[in-house]
Amino acid sequence: MLIGAILLTVSAVVILGGRYLLTQYSRELNVENLLGDAVATDNHGRGSLQGPINILLVGLDERPGGNPDDGVRADSIIIVHIPASHDQAYLLSVPRDALTTMPAYPKTGYAGGEDKVNAAFQYGSQDGGGRGGGFELLAMTVKRLTGVSFNGGALVNFAGFQSLVSALGGVDMCVDETVVSVHVGVDADGNARVPYDLTDGGPVPVPGVTAQVYKPGCQHLAAWQALDYVRQRELLPDGDYGRQRHQQQFLQAVLKKAGSAGIAANPVKLDAVIRAAGPALTFDPGGVSIATWLDTLKHVRANKTTLIKTNGGAFNSTEVNGQSVELLSDLSLTLFQHLRRDAVGVFVAAHPDWVASGAS
Repeated sequence: MLIGAILLTVSAVVILGGRYLLTQYSRELNVENLLGDAVATDNHGRGSLQGPINILLVGLDERPGGNPDDGVRADSIIIVHIPASHDQAYLLSVPRDALTTMPAYPKTGYAGGEDKVNAAFQYGSQDGGGRGGGFELLAMTVKRLTGVSFNGGALVNFAGFQSLVSALGGVDMCVDETVVSVHVGVDADGNARVPYDLTDGGPVPVPGVTAQVYKPGCQHLAAWQALDYVRQRELLPDGDYGRQRHQQQFLQAVLKKAGSAGIAANPVKLDAVIRAAGPALTFDPGGVSIATWLDTLKHVRANKTTLIKTNGGAFNSTEVNGQSVELLSDLSLTLFQHLRRDAVGVFVAAHPDWVASGAS
């Protein structure tokens, strides 16, 4: 989920900082083929960053001690679109409960079928497919859903970005609504306790435990607060759409913080950020060198990112086979058409109410 922000922010500093930082960054980054048939290629069948660029970011909310390859579904799915001008970026979240048809995946024996889009990661990772298989089937599914091929892809777990935000010294965000945590709280003695029971279809308040609450307003969030804040959806009026917006705002905040003078001009700090980011991320550069990625993205900054609300941020739910799913609206499909034509700016100009508020 964070590689887009990291590439966008570290790029200019690494290029200016010379070969050492580029070598260090390349060494720390986990590079793996993830995209499979969803990778974008040029007329010669090779990876390229000429023209518009699309990056698929996938976040996993893995719990400590769990098996990462056993039943994990993608928690966040974000497309970063960079126009051919390479001077700005658009972030579009794909609703994880969006109903779609998944292709067959012979590597794990999955025959294909209709399900929520985030289930693709589970079907691809089962039976030895691992994270790579999960990402590949998800990328193929998102490509089928949107018609978009990807120049790059990245996988990160939420615990991983806590180390990154710690290295950055936290982030500054403008909280846009009251957010009550279902994961973090304290009891009367000040001991950390989970404030809500989610096991029986909750959330059900746990007696005697006070939940962590994030009040509206601009504020500094420590790493653990940022992690907790962007995980919340159960008590939000707009549920997953609210969480998608907050995750986009978080990426924008990371981009702003990592590109600040305090990070860029401090080699020790920058080195710590790179070391924290690398182990948490797995990146598929689509056959293009990391140096080319960094050089291509060096002009994109936090104030040149636009956050877009798929489905306009409103529920479009129905029930299929006993489970609630989201249907992509006709206007969302139109958005994807504009994405394929590198005309997202035209869509945004015509539908300004689909733009989400920024991090600050």
